[in-house]
This record gives sequence, C-alpha cells and structure tokens, in this order.
Amino acid sequence: MTSGVVDAQAIDLRAVQRQVDAALEDFLAEKTRAAADRGHPPEVVQTVRDFLAAGGKRIRALLCVVGWHAAGGDGDATSAVRVAASLELFVAFALIHDDIMDDSASRRGRPAVHRVMRARLGEDERAERLGAGGALLVGNLALMWAQELLHTARLEPGRQRLVHGLFDAMLEEVMYGQYLDVMGTGRGADDVEAALRIIHYKTATATIERPLQLGAAVAGAGEATMDVFTRLGLPLGEAFQLRDDLLDVFGSPGGACAPGLSDLREGKRTVLLALGLQRGDEVQRERLHHLVGRPDLGEREAADVRTILQDTGAREHTERMIAARYNQVLQVLDGAGFPQAADHALRGLAVTATRYTS
Repeated sequence: MTSGVVDAQAIDLRAVQRQVDAALEDFLAEKTRAAADRGHPPEVVQTVRDFLAAGGKRIRALLCVVGWHAAGGDGDATSAVRVAASLELFVAFALIHDDIMDDSASRRGRPAVHRVMRARLGEDERAERLGAGGALLVGNLALMWAQELLHTARLEPGRQRLVHGLFDAMLEEVMYGQYLDVMGTGRGADDVEAALRIIHYKTATATIERPLQLGAAVAGAGEATMDVFTRLGLPLGEAFQLRDDLLDVFGSPGGACAPGLSDLREGKRTVLLALGLQRGDEVQRERLHHLVGRPDLGEREAADVRTILQDTGAREHTERMIAARYNQVLQVLDGAGFPQAADHALRGLAVTATRYTS
C-alpha cells in the first residue's frame, strides 16, 4: 500500500479513501484465511466485508488522515491510514448495533445485518431473536477487529498510548450517547438540550472530534492542536447529525435521498422533533405526540408530521442551527494556522458534513 500523497495545493482524498479501503480489504482477507484455517463460519467475515462495501462516506477515516496532515504529518502515511481504517470497523460495529436496537429494516440501501441473519434462519420461530443475537456478535467482532487493526499502526510508545487512549474515550462516549438515546426515546421529546446532549456523545465526538485527534496523535500533536480539533469537531459533528435528521424526515431537495419513516416510527429524540413540539400549538403538539413513535406509521401520517415540522418553523430553525455551526467551524479554521493543504481539505469536508444530500 502506498503512502498518502500531498502537494502544496491539496490532499488527494480519493486516494486516501482507496488506501483506507485497501487496508480494510487486506485485513479482512487475512481474517477470511484465518477463519478457513480454524474452521470458523466463513459468513461472519463476509458479512462485515459486505457491510463495508455497501457504501458510506468514509468521513471519519478521511478526517483522521487530514488530522495527521494538519498536525504536521509528512512522508509515509501508512500509520495514519491504518488508524483511519480501524475507525471504519468501529463504525461498522456501532451501526450494526444501532440497527438492532432500532430494529431498522435497512442500512445503506441493503437489508440491515440483523435482518440478513434473521432471513438465514428461515421459518424458525426463534428467527427474530436469534438473528438479532447473531448480528450482535458480528458487531462485537467488528469492534474487536477495529482494536486489533489499531495495534498494527506501528507507533512509537508515547504516540501509541495517546492513540489508544483517544480510541477508548471515543468508544466510551458512543456507549453513553447510545444509552441516552435508547433510554430517552419517547421521554421529554420537546427538550432541545437533551437532544443535543445525545448528539454530542453519540455523534459529534466519534464522527469528527476523535477522528481528527487520532490522526493528530499519530503525527505527535500537542494539546493546542487537540483543543483546536475539539472546538472544530463538536460543532461540525452536531451539524452533521442535524443534517442527517433532516434528511431522514424530509429527504433532499433533488431527490437523491428520499424521505424516510425510521426516525418517526422509532420516536427518535431529535432536535427537529423537539423544536416542533416546542413551537407547535396545542393541536399540533397533540398530533405529533399521537403520530411520532408509532411502529405502523404510514406515509399519509408521516406527511402530516412533515407539514407540522414545516409550519412550526422547526425545519427552518434546524437549518439555521446547521449554518451557525458551519460558520463556527470556519471561524476556528481561520485562526488555526494549519498547512494550506490540510486547511483546504478540512473546509471541503466541513461542506460535505453539513450539506450532503444522500
């Protein structure tokens, strides 16, 4: 695998993505061989490989490598790429488990892993429970492999301790965020601050802040750089999740992302819903409480919810929150003094994270 390439103008993010994908494929190919040698079920590795191949923006991996460049990383980027690749296995773990807890039907246009496992069991009356259990174990293996891949980055002891400490902190934060999300669904749905707290732990740290810091740690960055990435990463991570919540309910204007039902059926505690409940009149609030969280919610009822979120200004206010956080990110970058190539890449990724449409 070749190292990352950077010139005075730009970091080749497509090349970085190819390098990350190659690192993942090499690692999983070795896992496939090991499974065959030991008589382990071959479909486990293939399930993880299929999940990764289904798409995803690789934004965490890209941010990790860009963070390495921003912190002065130069020359062979292999260590940064391997840390970045480990993040993608971590994401696979988190999303597989998230889909189990939400009983989501699909992920990235394909059946969710627990639904795939359930289908393999055919007419067995225990298929639903066992399928969820099988997916849980696949997700656990993805996390174990993420940590194993992290150990192959070949870092000097001081940097290795910092990288592993940041990775452990990220894992803990995601668990707390997921706990808040699961235990809070359906309670206090009009509390914007509570919804933002879930975003902070479940998304903002793991999606933006920690990946940037992990890349910087590989480069040997100090506290000042880590602080910049916190001030940049948290608002950008919040904006990323706010955009995701809008897309799930309303889709994208060009139709690349169709409106969905999953968040509404789940009764997910989003900022968008909290704003709708806060701003609605008595009739609108009662209608939202009646519809959101119903597993059998249909398109007609979902259209009613969308109309309320539009009429109360919840959708517009969420857009303003995204714009405010994006501007905050630009202000941080203006004063960060990062190398030109890294600054350019971070500004581009900030646009990707806040304005994506699919």
